[in-house]
Amino acid sequence: MERRKFISKNIAFGALAPAAYGSLGFTEPKTDKLAHSFEKEDDVTIERVSEGQPHRGKVLAVIQPHCDDIPFYAAGTVAKLIYEGYTGYLIRTSNDDAAGAGASLGERVLNNEKDNAEVAKVLGLKKTYDLNYRNHRMDEYNIQDIKGRFIFLFRLLKVDTLICYDPWGHYEENPDHYITARAVEAARWMAGMRTDYPEQLEVVEPHTVREMYYFARGPQLVNRVVDISRFIDIKVESNMVCKTQGPGGDNGARLRKRLAKEGKKLAILGNDDQTANFNYIKEFVLDQDRIIGEKYGLDRAECFHYIGPSPSKLEEYIRKNTVSI
Repeated sequence: MERRKFISKNIAFGALAPAAYGSLGFTEPKTDKLAHSFEKEDDVTIERVSEGQPHRGKVLAVIQPHCDDIPFYAAGTVAKLIYEGYTGYLIRTSNDDAAGAGASLGERVLNNEKDNAEVAKVLGLKKTYDLNYRNHRMDEYNIQDIKGRFIFLFRLLKVDTLICYDPWGHYEENPDHYITARAVEAARWMAGMRTDYPEQLEVVEPHTVREMYYFARGPQLVNRVVDISRFIDIKVESNMVCKTQGPGGDNGARLRKRLAKEGKKLAILGNDDQTANFNYIKEFVLDQDRIIGEKYGLDRAECFHYIGPSPSKLEEYIRKNTVSI
């Protein structure tokens, strides 16, 4: 898997994207500056952890095509938002039937489903929804069907915020990634319209998702950097439970055993499989989090194309100008 190399090469471009896009006439997406603790650096909002569970009562949808996508790109942010009070749900669109070596198709599907459930458990998510489209074949499905299922889930769960692949990310080669992203972006606003899938309204109410954290494998407009320094160990654990596929799982233990056969040893891999897997993932698999963090003066960070509601100018005007009578 070459994800780590890919993002390392492109992170510099992504971090500079807001300025570059501005020069081409693009405007920065609106941001919800009331919802999070933040600072501004070069048109990028740095989001830090907030205490006191300010998001208690809000719902987070964590959406991934494959069971190792969120662990690699956004698990730190998921853990942070859950810590801040969100109730979260994990939605996986593919059945991962093409992922995992040395097993039958049915075994791969089952193993990845188990891994996905473990990811949800590690991240503190309440429930998983597996949509079970064929792996790497999502572009052959009618996207309206996928959108309809997302619309129902967004309405049912009353989702406030979602995390998913960026529908506007560049050079994405995996059809599961870009089809999922496009379906999510369309569904999240259609869910609030009474004219779309009106038959659903017999059991659910219209509900629009208004806050999105979009991540990408390659260049994208980056306007939000989330400090995940306090949650990096949870992110590591979410990668450790992806045993069937991905760069995490048991790869650290395998490396330790391979080196031992050669009469060699890496101190960082320790003396047992658990330590080897944990440190291998933290130091090598997730090195992109360190690269992003260093750019913004943080220990570890994740970057996003964030879209959310703007603060009310009317309410701000009223706050500043009303007088008692």
